[in-house]
This record gives sequence, structure tokens and C-alpha cells, in this order.
Amino acid sequence: MTVARQERLRRGAAAALEICVVAAVYYGSAKLGLLQQLVRGQVTPLWPPTGIAVASLLLRGPRVWPGITLGALLVNVTLGPSLPAVLAIVAGNTLAPVCSYALLRRAGFRIGLSRLSDVLALIFLGAITGMLVSATIGSGTLALAGVVGAHGFWPTWSVWWTGDAMGVLVVTPVLLVLRSARWPKDAPPSRWAEGFLLLVATACVGLLGSGSTPLMFLGFPLLIWAAFRFQLAGAAPCALAVSTFAIVAVARGSGPFAGHDLLTNMITLQAFNASSALTALLVAAAVSERNQAQEEISRACGYLAGMVDKISAGRYQPTLPLRYADENTSVTRTSGKGAADEPEVRRDQPG
Repeated sequence: MTVARQERLRRGAAAALEICVVAAVYYGSAKLGLLQQLVRGQVTPLWPPTGIAVASLLLRGPRVWPGITLGALLVNVTLGPSLPAVLAIVAGNTLAPVCSYALLRRAGFRIGLSRLSDVLALIFLGAITGMLVSATIGSGTLALAGVVGAHGFWPTWSVWWTGDAMGVLVVTPVLLVLRSARWPKDAPPSRWAEGFLLLVATACVGLLGSGSTPLMFLGFPLLIWAAFRFQLAGAAPCALAVSTFAIVAVARGSGPFAGHDLLTNMITLQAFNASSALTALLVAAAVSERNQAQEEISRACGYLAGMVDKISAGRYQPTLPLRYADENTSVTRTSGKGAADEPEVRRDQPG
């Protein structure tokens, strides 16, 4: 067996393993999402698999799309309603994250989410635009199969679209953070205490918000706190927690979701979830850009201070650009040959 063939087999095995891992994670997260289904046992207000699919494509490339298809097939094959409908839904669940990935790559998206442009691209291209594909194909398939009547198409479409979009807005940033997460070795004890306090406060606010009293708005100060102090590493998990508590409240029909129909609850829920996700991501990106600008300014000030010190001590020798220095060296060497070797200068004189 040649070395080239062994390398091809190794790459093929690695790709197959990645596909299987993506399919398994997709399937597991889908089972968790279906615990809060609102329409026909398969349409939920937060669909984590879409966030996992988009994150997988961003991190591992388009070669993992078969894992998305396999995971979607395993999830929907037991839900029905028929094999053609299942295949159509699986196709929509695959095309939506692929479209989001293509749009994000086209926009120059960076997985660090440290720029406002990256956050806006994830919101408008990855979540809002890309997930139109899966919602339209899925809801249309259920309508054509007779599962959803004409009066229920738009409520189903709205739940499907907003659920997929929230999966991208809430789950994808968390996975991107986990990719680059490092254990903070030099963090002071006060930093650990602040993080623990934020965690406890988020849990308390979540329990209060999912109770009988509508106090979900208390999550916004926590989101701002997490974004300012911990940037994306704190804002993304906090937004996921706040959205999860809100979904539990709508499933129970408690708090601001008591006594309303499905469409009204979905509008209220997704408006809250979108607002919390946008607040967390935008503030975190703005703080990251500010910190980067401050670091660049500090480096520039340090460089200028070093130059001033050298000039004051008389040790600073101005350097010319390389091309200009080479030209001067060439002229010096030419002039050192003597007057007889100097190039002749022609002057056109009248007469």
C-alpha cells in the first residue's frame, strides 16, 4: 500500500467520523428540541439542530453536509407523515444551513464574532434569510400532505422559521465560543466570583421569569453585564439560558404567555428571544472592537514612546525605505569610481 493511498484512506476515515459525529449531535439536539414542540410534535420555538448544522459547516467546512442530512433523516423518519414528505423536509433542513453557510462565507464572516459586521451577518444572513428555506419547504410539505390545514399554514410557518432562526442566533454562537475557549489560568479570584455570581443570577431570573409573574425582562441587565465583562464567552451562554427559560414559560402557558393563542405567544416569545440574542451579541461585539482598538492604540503609543527615547538619547538613526537606500548606495558606488567613470550627462543646448 502506497503512502498516497494510506493518506487518502486516513482522510476518508476522518471525514466519515466527522459526518457521524455531526449526525449524532444533530439527532441528540433534535430530541431535546422536540421536548418543547408546539405544532404536530415536530415544530418547536427553538430548533437547536439548525444552530449545530451552521456551526458545523463554519468550523469543518461543507464536507460535513451529509451528517446534517443523515441526522435530519433519523429525526424525521419517525415523525412522518409519509416517506416523500420526510424526504422533502430533510432536503429543506439540509439546504437551509448550507445556504446560510454560503451567504456567510460570501459576506466574509469570521467565526470569532469579534466584529459588528460578523454579528449582523449572522443575524440577517445566517438566521433570518437562510432559515426561510427550511420553513417554507417544511410548512409547505405539511400543508400538501394534509397534515396542516390552510388556516394553520402561517402559524406553522412562523413557528418553524423563528425556531430555526433562533437556533442559529442562540446555539451557533455558543458552539463558536466553545471552539476557541481556553481555561483562564491567570484569572484572579474576583473574576471567578463574578462569573459564579452571574451564573446564579441568571438561574434565579430564569426561575422567576418562568413563573406566574411576568419578570422575563430582568434578563436584559444580565445580558448586558455578561457582554461587557465577559464579551462573547459570557454573552452567548447567557442568551441561551434566558431563551431556554422563556421557552419553558411558553410551554407551560405561564407568565406573559398565559391565556393567549399560539400565534400571539410565538410573536411574544420570538420577539423576546430575538431581542435578548441581539442585545447580547451586539454589545459583546462592540466591547470586543473597543478592546481591540485600545490595544492597538497602546501598542502605537509604546512604539512612539520608544522612538522619542531613542531620539532624546541620540541613538536614533533614521532609516530609509529599502528601494531608496539601494538607489543611494548605487549612486555612491558609482561616484566613487572617479570622474572619468561618471556617466555622461547630455544637455541639449541651442546653437
